[in-house]
Amino acid sequence: MQGLRSQVSVAYKDLCLFPNVQLPTGFKTPKFDLYNRHGDHVAHLRGYYSKMRGAGGKDELLMSYFNHSLNGTALEWYTRQDASRWYTWDNLAQAFARHFQYNIDIVPDRLSLTKVEWKPSESFREYGFRWREQAALVNPLMEGNKMVEYFLQALEPTYFDHLISAVGKPLNDVVKMGEIVEEGLKSTIS
Repeated sequence: MQGLRSQVSVAYKDLCLFPNVQLPTGFKTPKFDLYNRHGDHVAHLRGYYSKMRGAGGKDELLMSYFNHSLNGTALEWYTRQDASRWYTWDNLAQAFARHFQYNIDIVPDRLSLTKVEWKPSESFREYGFRWREQAALVNPLMEGNKMVEYFLQALEPTYFDHLISAVGKPLNDVVKMGEIVEEGLKSTIS
């Protein structure tokens, strides 16, 4: 088939990166967790390996099904690669790891936690959970008291003023207290 506007071929042989891969008898494609460029790429590879145990360590199958575990920007990255450079699964996995290494290199730090903003569409609890997920990525891990201090610094002044007495309490208790403050503020507005 001739390419669109004479630029890109949409022929099977041109678009399929591994057209000669044959599935083993009885092989069922697993349901993959999708990676879209966010998060730990090594954890994604580990999960992919785990789901592809049925491939029997065959590089061709690992390579040809990897795109099923990607979406968004990660899938675009995969489809733009020159597959002829990938002689083994390890070549592909190394290329993937190198490209998405920035997800590990640019992790939140304590200062960035103070800048995690509360979205208007979130409840206080949702914000607390999202903030806690970010705090879990900080290295070295923070102890509970420090975590509460940074969480309070991230809050709007109104909430900070109401929750400053929560220093020394577990983050879960602070979030519960914040929900009470949230309800109180809503009732004074209505």
